[in-house]
Parts: sequence; C-alpha cells; structure tokens
Amino acid sequence: MNPTNGSSPRLALPLRLVLIVPFVLQVFGAVGLVGYLSFRNGQKAVNNLANQLMERTGSTVNQHLSAYLSIPHKISQLNADAVRMGLLDVRDRQKVGQYFWRQMQAFDANNISYLGIGLKSGEGVGTGRYDGKTITLDDWGPRPPKNWYSYALDDQGKRTRVLAVLDWDNFAQPWYNNPIKANKPVWSQIYTVDYPNSVYITIAAARPLYDSENQLLGMISTDISLLSLSDFLRNLEVSRAGQVFLLERDGTLIASSDKEPFYIRRNKDIQRLKAIDSPNSLVRETAKSLQQHFNHFQHIDATQKLKLDVQGETHYVQVSPWRDTYGLDWLVVMSVPERVFMAEIDANTRLTFLLSLAALIGASVLGVFTARWITNPIERLNQASKAIASGNLDQRVEVSSIQEVDTLAHSFNYMANQLRESFQALEKSNEELEERVELRTVELKNTLNELQRTQAQMVQSEKMSSLGQLVAGVAHEINNPVNFIHGNLTHAQEYTQALLEFVQLYQQHYPNPVPAIQIAAEDIDLEFVQEDLPKTLASMRVGTERIRQIVLSLRNFSRMDEAELKPVNIHEGLDSTLMILQHRLKAQTDRPAIEVVKDYGDLPLVECYAGQLNQVFMNILTNAIDALEEGNAQRSSEAIRANPNRITISTAIAAEWAQIVIEDNGEGIPTHVQPYIFNPFLTTKPIGKGTGMGLAISYQIITEKHSGKLECYSTPGKDTKFVIQIPIVSTC
Repeated sequence: MNPTNGSSPRLALPLRLVLIVPFVLQVFGAVGLVGYLSFRNGQKAVNNLANQLMERTGSTVNQHLSAYLSIPHKISQLNADAVRMGLLDVRDRQKVGQYFWRQMQAFDANNISYLGIGLKSGEGVGTGRYDGKTITLDDWGPRPPKNWYSYALDDQGKRTRVLAVLDWDNFAQPWYNNPIKANKPVWSQIYTVDYPNSVYITIAAARPLYDSENQLLGMISTDISLLSLSDFLRNLEVSRAGQVFLLERDGTLIASSDKEPFYIRRNKDIQRLKAIDSPNSLVRETAKSLQQHFNHFQHIDATQKLKLDVQGETHYVQVSPWRDTYGLDWLVVMSVPERVFMAEIDANTRLTFLLSLAALIGASVLGVFTARWITNPIERLNQASKAIASGNLDQRVEVSSIQEVDTLAHSFNYMANQLRESFQALEKSNEELEERVELRTVELKNTLNELQRTQAQMVQSEKMSSLGQLVAGVAHEINNPVNFIHGNLTHAQEYTQALLEFVQLYQQHYPNPVPAIQIAAEDIDLEFVQEDLPKTLASMRVGTERIRQIVLSLRNFSRMDEAELKPVNIHEGLDSTLMILQHRLKAQTDRPAIEVVKDYGDLPLVECYAGQLNQVFMNILTNAIDALEEGNAQRSSEAIRANPNRITISTAIAAEWAQIVIEDNGEGIPTHVQPYIFNPFLTTKPIGKGTGMGLAISYQIITEKHSGKLECYSTPGKDTKFVIQIPIVSTC
C-alpha cells in the first residue's frame, strides 16, 4: 500500500488478480500454434512429395532420352560394321538403297526418318520419310549439276519414277563434313523441313565410314524424329497440371508437353521457338524466370530445384542437364504449380482459422467485464496524456484501487512535472536543430546535384564504350571477307587478262573460225566483253579498296585495342573520325557539301587514351556539322554560295603541348550560352537531336583524363573555334 496526500491509506489489489486477458491469449495462442505446426508439417510433406514426383519424372525422362536417342547411333554403327566386314558394298548404290529401304521398313515412322551415306567420291544414296509416312530414295552422282535424283518406290523397294532432280555437292554439306572432321560419331544440329501435310523436325547420328583396310570411304548417317518426344512428355503424370519441356542451351525448344506447336512457319520455312517466346504462358514465364535466376541457360551444370513465382503463382521448378557421349547437351525443365499439392492444406488452414476465431470470441466475452474495471482508470490516464499532447501540461490523475495502476498514476504525475520543466529547454534545442538540418540539407542538395551529373556522365561514357565495341566488332567482321575479295581480284584480273590475250592470239592465227564459233562470239558480244571486262574488274578493285579504307577508319576510331595510355598518332584519329562522318560532309539534296580544310603540323606521337580522344573529336565535329546545317536553314542560296560551309582542322606543337584547333564558319554560339556550354544537359538543339552531354563528357576527358585544356571561342553570326591542348608526354 502507498499513502496518498492527506488521505487515509487505501487497499490496492494486485493487477494479476483482475486480469483475465491471459486466458484469452492462451486459448488463441494454443489454437494458433496447433494450426501453424499443422500448416508447416503439411507444407513440408508437400515439398517432399513435389521433390519425389519431379525426381521420378526426371529419371523417367532421362531413361527415355538415353534409350530413344541411342537407336540411331546403334543403327549407324551396325551399318558401318557391315561395310567394314564387306557385307555391304557402298559402291553398289542400287543394293545399298534396297538395304536402307528394308531397314526403314523395320522401324516406326515416328522414330527413324532417314538412312543414308555420303562417299568421299561425291556419290551417295539414302532413304527417308520426308512426309512422315512414305519412304522415298535419294541417289546422287559425284558432281553437279543435276546429279541428285529422288525416286518413288513400290512395295518391293524398287524405283518407279523420278520425283525431283537437284544439284548436290557432298563436300559443301555440314551433314557430310562434320563427322569426317571429328573422326568419330557425332550428332548434327537439329533441322526442320516444312512439307505440305507434315513437319519434319529431326537430328542425325553420323559417323565416319571405313572399309576392311581402315581406309576412309565417307560417312554414314541415321536421322531420328524429335516430334515423338513431345508425345512422350504429354503422357507423363506431371504434365496433367504442369509442363515438361526440353531446351537447347541457347533456349530453343526441342520438345514440350504442351499441345500447341513449339514452332512457327515463316516464308515456307519452319522455325523452332525460343522457350521465352512460347505461346504457352507457363512455358514462357518459367523460361524467363530461369533465365533471370541463372542469367543464362549455359550456367546450369547440375540439377537445380527452385520455387519460382510464375504468373503470380508459386511453382515447383526442376531443371536438369542431359548429356550423352556424342555431344548432345540439353536441359530438361519441369514446372508444377504449388496449388496442386496445397488444396488439402488450405482446407485445414481454413478450419483452424474458424476454430481460432470461435475460441477467441468466447474468451473475449468472458474477459470483457474484467476489462471494463481495468480500463476506467486507464481511460482517465489516457485523457490526461492527450491533454498533455495538445499542449496543456497542467494535468494530474487520481489514484486507483489497482496497485499497478496506482503506481502508474504517481509516475504520470511526476512525469508531467518533469515535462513542464524540460519543455522550454526542448524548444530551444529544437530551434538549434532546425538550423543544423537546414545547413545539412543544402549540403546534401549540392552533393545530389554532383551525383546526378556524375551518373549522367557515366551513362554517356558507357554508351560510347558500347558503340566502340560494336564498331570494332563490325569492322573486324567486314575486314576479313573484304581482304579476301580484294586479294583475289588481283588473281582474277591476271587470269582474265591471260584469257583475253589467249583469245586475241587465237583470233590472229584463226581469223576465220567455224560458223558455230562465230555465232557464239556474236551472241556474247565478244568484242564488248574484251573491252569491258578489265574495266569491270578495275572498278571492283576500286570499290574493295574504298571498303578497306572505311573499315580501317572504323577500327582506328574505336581503338578497342588501345584502352590504355600509349603513344598515338593524333592525325590518324582525326582522319578516321572524318571518314566516319563523310556521309554528313558530302552534298545532300537539301544542303551543299561541307568543305574540310586540314592544316596538320608536324606532331610527334602523343601519349593519350586513343579511344576517348576520338570520342572528343567526334563530339566537336558533330556539333560543328549540326551548327552549319542549322545555319543553312536560315541563309539564302546566294549567301551559302558566297560563304560556303567550311570546317578547318589545324594541329601544332605549343611548348610541351599538342594543340588541335577545330573551327567552323557557322552562326556561332549565343553570348549568353557560351559560359555554360560545358555544363551537363545544356543543349540548344531541339528535342531528339542530343542530350547535351557531348561537350561535358569531352571536357571531362580532356581535363581530367589527360590533364589538358578544352576552350571555346565563338563570335555570334560568324564562327566557332574549339582549342584542345594535351601534354605530349602524359602527366596522368
């Protein structure tokens, strides 16, 4: 008991004697804990069931693939052994075709789709079911043209009529060359053919073919249809609610349990779809989720079990690599929605919730009367607290018959007194804090502006880096075929000249050829050919030389192999940039040409970052061209002829510095804009013509990367000049 001011002691009861709320909490807690444990155990059971189902399904798929895809290699090995032992003479194409026809008869149309050989002599023979039903025979001779014949066969496998005649060359086919080069059994790539009433999707098991003396004869191949894999996947237990599909490592679909086709027709060709483009939303979204999770399908080296959010629903997903000894590397993907396993658990959860709600209502009714006894003094305390919160600090609360509440009332009264004393001190501290916050806010705002500028510059630099990589890659890919063509033009010109001289010599010694030769010479206009053919070859040589110059300029501009600081010929960078911009310098239908005047001094090699310096040249020259084009729109034709467009580029040595000056005779930069031209995002161009980051990035490259200077001098209505100075020997 605690005495009160000027009053007799009151009996204070302990709070634990009047609180019934713990009973309510115990009931709710017990029921909730039981429901939670039931849910967790059910979920664990679901996870185990899902894993078992996927493991069993994965094992079934692996076994089927191993068995199904081993058939063509066994047939190819069987036929190769027959040739090696002399049981089958590959040079007798008639008998070999009959032999293959009988083998095709023994296998289902959904399995083996083609049997054939290609010999190093260029000959070959094969039988196939191109439409999925009818067996036809292909027989080809050693050399085109029109050396490949397709025959219809009767019920004895004998040739009845020719279906088609084509040109065929074994040595130009990957079908023939790949197993020869590998010198071992290999798989071909998956290829597709569109027939009027069927689709032909297959893969070939090919191997080298040797005779009894181990001499290479050619190759032998057995094709197997892949469409039946989809039928197998549809019959799996997991396919009733989910999806199972096979992928190549690039994400292209091989087979799917979905009834919709995983290929499309384009221009009479069959094109297999990527999994992320599948018409089935579950296949498409599962593939996208896997690609995001692993970054690339190539990174999946072992079986992975995941729970992914697909179409707003949780799915159990398992992805497993499948490989064989002949080079196949596929992925088996299974996706099953969690709701398939969670239906019973959800029902138990709802029942648990209803029981918990009923128990809670009963406990609440029992405790409401006790709560009222406790809440009355607490309510008075609450009202006093609200008054203090509204600014009225002169508050006192009456004592209570509950011991804990009585102690709380005394503490509250003491707190109110202390609060009144400290309130004024708090207001003073608050004013000081607001001043410090305001100062800090200004600092943070400045820092944020600087961060935004830096971020924008980084984005622009990354774009230019990506552009450099693209330009370098394109230049490299173009360079090889152009050099090949250019080099062979010399030989072609020599051969042509020799043939023309031979024809002239023949005409001198046989001036009166037979009538057939005279007619042929008139038909081809021999005199014109003799005169025009050397000119044509010379024109082609000029064209390839021009392409080589452009490619060299692209490579010099990108300078991807010169990302580090090293001595560089500045003039090469300027010329490469001008070559790239040549299309903008030439005359167009809506504007005259822009003259470029080069006044190059005797510059030594300069230590710099070549790629970044080329970016500066590109930015400044592009701005100059834009300025001239905008100025032309405001000038008459007579004014343009009187003062034609001109860009002057001069270089010189200034003490220890290399100086590059780029000047145009455009309309100049307005005076009020000149102090801000190197600020980020400042641009005088209309929307869509630039971000304003070019000169800001250029300024950063020159001043920060090269410890140099970039200055602009412009006279409105007359000209603009940019002066670049960088140390000849870098100080960075």
